[in-house]
Amino acid sequence: MALKTRSKTSAEFSMSSLTDIIFLLLIFFMLTSSLVAPNAINLKMPGRTQSKLPPSNTKMDDVRINDNGSFALNGRRISIEDLETRLRPLANRDANITISPDSSAPVEAVVAVMDIAMRLNINGILLSERK
Repeated sequence: MALKTRSKTSAEFSMSSLTDIIFLLLIFFMLTSSLVAPNAINLKMPGRTQSKLPPSNTKMDDVRINDNGSFALNGRRISIEDLETRLRPLANRDANITISPDSSAPVEAVVAVMDIAMRLNINGILLSERK
């Protein structure tokens, strides 16, 4: 009488298919993350080493932002649309403006002025809060 021995099943788990899936997911996320372009404002922070400093005798335009969100260009009240038209002649001429927000000025107003400066290729210098 011939007895058959039962074949034992292996308790091992093959990791090769799991590592293939992980590598495919890694490649997918690396490729898709490089395609996403960040929509950010190029903010130039003041530092000790600056390649070219603006001459001290040139008068820079000053954009003030009040706590209620109203704008003033060189001391005169102005709307955001008029601000862009007044700053348009300075576009692409390596011009500088200062942005002076009040301490409780809305962030959206500051970003709007910085956005205008970025579109017109004007260097915006963000000053500290006025008290």
